Amino acid sequence: MRLSRYFLPTLREDPAEAEVISHKLMLRAGMIRRLASGIYSFLPLGLRALRKVERIVREEMDRAGALEVLLPLVQPAELWKETDRWDRFGKELLRFKDRKEHDFCLGPTHEEVITDLVRGEVRSYRQLPLILYQIATKFRDEIRPRFGLMRGREFIMKDAYSFDADEEGLDRSYRLMYETYERIFSRCGLRFTAVLADTGAIGGEESHEFMVLAETGEDVIASCPSCGYAANLEMAEAVREYFYPEEEERPLEKVSTPGVRKVEEVAAFLGVPTWKLVKTLLYLVDGKPYAVLVRGDHELNEVKLRRALGAEKVEMADPETVERLTGAPVGFAGPVGLSGLTIIADKAVAGLKNFVTGANEEDAHYVNVNHPRDFKIEAFFDLRNVTEGDLCPRCGKPLELTRGIEVGHVFKLGTKYSEAMGATFLDREGKERPFVMGCYGIGVSRTVAAAIEQNHDENGIIWPLALAPFHAALLTLGADSDLLQASERLYQALWESGVEVLWDERDERPGVKFKDADLIGLPYRVVLGKKFKSEGKVEIKPRRGGETLMLSPDEAVSFLASKVKEAQSS
Repeated sequence: MRLSRYFLPTLREDPAEAEVISHKLMLRAGMIRRLASGIYSFLPLGLRALRKVERIVREEMDRAGALEVLLPLVQPAELWKETDRWDRFGKELLRFKDRKEHDFCLGPTHEEVITDLVRGEVRSYRQLPLILYQIATKFRDEIRPRFGLMRGREFIMKDAYSFDADEEGLDRSYRLMYETYERIFSRCGLRFTAVLADTGAIGGEESHEFMVLAETGEDVIASCPSCGYAANLEMAEAVREYFYPEEEERPLEKVSTPGVRKVEEVAAFLGVPTWKLVKTLLYLVDGKPYAVLVRGDHELNEVKLRRALGAEKVEMADPETVERLTGAPVGFAGPVGLSGLTIIADKAVAGLKNFVTGANEEDAHYVNVNHPRDFKIEAFFDLRNVTEGDLCPRCGKPLELTRGIEVGHVFKLGTKYSEAMGATFLDREGKERPFVMGCYGIGVSRTVAAAIEQNHDENGIIWPLALAPFHAALLTLGADSDLLQASERLYQALWESGVEVLWDERDERPGVKFKDADLIGLPYRVVLGKKFKSEGKVEIKPRRGGETLMLSPDEAVSFLASKVKEAQSS
């Protein structure tokens, strides 16, 4: 492809709208353009990278025996009502009516649609196991779409669904997809790990997330280098026991704290460490009010709260509700004197003596608070995020916290959807049984962005060879006709040998060509300039760094073709 004829509108400066590095570089490199909040158009360069991910995903899913289908984006409400998700999924489900006033939604996922398809076609255990997948557009009406493709509203996803006759079959399908995902992300040239994860709105019995490791990742991963345990922050167990100094319970005392409400501010004002404060957080749990206590230096984990209480939905109370329940504005809630709601606490609060809480009164806190003397805690749970220094729940060694980007998620759904939708088959004895299902997703467009988050420098993108829109950038430095003819011959030879080349034959200064080449980040830069005119040598420089090679045109073709072949066979 000749760059002079290619649609590649690069930008010199970071766009103001972009926050994370992948968003900045994809806009600057002319890969995407914003149409609306969280909705992007793919330009030719971006689409080529997207198609590279799709190809790897499709090849590995086919290799695993999965069969590709294509399901509608628009889904009827009736299917979602069968599983009670029409109301429970929340505002991320974009609902609308057609001209006949029938309710529909744009599919954020396809569990209902695929279950409806299979229940109408598969009747016998002899047709099982079955794994169907698609690569298609999804839509989730995120409340705060941000970070470009990392958290958009419209995105490209590979979603697969397995149907088995029993739990043993599901275990085999789940392991097959888990191993398939390992091959997919390895072939993409990405550093990744699989971690235990919450099943969230999809539901089910067990799940793992596949995380691309990146310092800029929005997810925190807790892992144990000793035994291999790994979980995302939502699922990582906090097992450290706290042994507090023995001290006598002192009399409860209310103190004035004018204008001081944040933990750090209160601790500094009273001259106590932050762990001596206990935060009282007001939540509505399936509509019922709860006061949740956590230490001042810890953060509440809402997923753990939901799981601990077996709830469908937890949401933090709004300021008006907080004031109605406590009599005070946000920042001054406390457990002493609270009535009409259940009080629960994180395990780290147990044993804490003479601590500080809000006094349910503006500009006031209690000191020397103790339980059960001053209030009653109904139950203790693991409710907090793990922190540095916490111990592995399996082997007791220290956990390490790293950052990552979720690009894949596998779930054991069990019979959650098949039972709700009456999706059954006849077993060997002729009895009707619900399908045992699994669900397996990969964010295809998100994987493109995650690859950039993991692979970049101050000059631009550094593509892994397997995902690069082109394998090499061919730069002709000069308008000499002999140089252009030699470049043309090399360009043709590279394409014929399987090397995808973007040829920059524009009438531009060398500096402009080098900057653009670094920005779009193709794995190899091939230069024909003064050295070629004087010595007949082509300069080949890897984008990731390393030795610059001076080769003849034939040697350059052989070298690059071997690198491409090596990447494709890995």
